Amino acid sequence: MKVHQNKNDFSVTKKIKDDLENKPVEVDPEDTTRAMAYKLWMKAPNPMVTFFKTMDVTNLVKISRKKHLKFNMLLDWCIGKAASGIKEFYLLPVGDKLLRYKNLAVNTIVKNKDGEVNSCDLLFSEDLKVFNRYYLKHTANAADKCTDRDLSETCMVIGTSAIIDTEIDGAVGMNSGIFNNPFIIWGRYKKQWFRYKLSLSFQFHHTQMDGAHAGRFLEKLQKEINNMAL
Repeated sequence: MKVHQNKNDFSVTKKIKDDLENKPVEVDPEDTTRAMAYKLWMKAPNPMVTFFKTMDVTNLVKISRKKHLKFNMLLDWCIGKAASGIKEFYLLPVGDKLLRYKNLAVNTIVKNKDGEVNSCDLLFSEDLKVFNRYYLKHTANAADKCTDRDLSETCMVIGTSAIIDTEIDGAVGMNSGIFNNPFIIWGRYKKQWFRYKLSLSFQFHHTQMDGAHAGRFLEKLQKEINNMAL
């Protein structure tokens, strides 16, 4: 049976292909708003900062159940949407360089068919339906083939890790300066009266952003969660 692809599908496929060909460019820190932060934190032995916050995810839980959408997919999309409006997310210290990216990706950890885990990077799209298709396709592929999907060559990747087997208050990732990408960790959400709450941690490199930027991102994330409507 021949499968027909409509015009919109072709447009989406072409945009994804074009986006994944946009490689980052090295920038002079003096030409950015991060010049002083680069001097202060680039060679610091512990350049990572971690914030802890409890989010109200009631709206995501309701949408997930009503529309039969994966909760983690919805949260990943909200993370990408909140980050996309903050310019600091498009800069990242890599080695001794400061790179500027055109694209964002959200990473998710996938349990594969062998019971182990793989890492899967997902190009962020403001179109939730597109992002959902992308999520389902590539996480299924990673689980089936037991392979990682790495978009770090072309995207500023926001790492995530969902520890859904237990409730946690937060977690701190690596502080080595080897993995400089922002990273978000959360556990299982919990019910408090008629609301659902989720504790998470947000780790970032101080060269990339200051605490004020990180705080603004978390506020935007809560707003995206509250405002999502399908």
